[in-house]
Amino acid sequence: MMFDNFNWINEGEIKIEENKVVIKAPALTDFFCGGSTTSEEGILPESLCNAPYFYTEVKGDFVLNVKVSHDFKETYDSASVMIMQDMENWAKCCFELTDFGTHAAVSVVTKNGESDDANGCDIEGQNFAYLRVCRVGRAFSFHYSLDGEHFHMTRYFLMRDAESVKVGLLAQAPTGQGGDRIYENLSMESKTVKNIRAGE
Repeated sequence: MMFDNFNWINEGEIKIEENKVVIKAPALTDFFCGGSTTSEEGILPESLCNAPYFYTEVKGDFVLNVKVSHDFKETYDSASVMIMQDMENWAKCCFELTDFGTHAAVSVVTKNGESDDANGCDIEGQNFAYLRVCRVGRAFSFHYSLDGEHFHMTRYFLMRDAESVKVGLLAQAPTGQGGDRIYENLSMESKTVKNIRAGE
């Protein structure tokens, strides 16, 4: 895939090889708008919008596919993909080390500057996963796969009408010292899927 039309929010360190992109997640970086939520126990995400985001503008319906991996060192470390309308309206699909100590497909949808947070299925036994993002009009879906062939829905959601959205790669390390986030075989296809929940 060519990256001539990609830009940055929070420019980061990047290495681009033939079929692989490596983005370094700096320490204490994330995209999350947590508001004033408090808790007696557990690690709650801070409100941060400082993680490096490498994106391109995409008009209309599309399907994004990418294999992601990283070292899972510290809580909320993630290799993610993100769609964004603006800084207060965006969503990300993550392969993340959760605060429960699991590797999981996690999703966050942010509307009007407020983020939710949803842990999907745990993915144990491997440090990589395949992520898929689909758009059909206002509707989006996130999917994960263990083998790159059989995908499972993590999230279905709606955003406001917009001709184009930013689509790209997000490298985060909200609680730790950061590290490399690896993205392989990235593809972006202008396509309208027949079944957005199935992602195909």
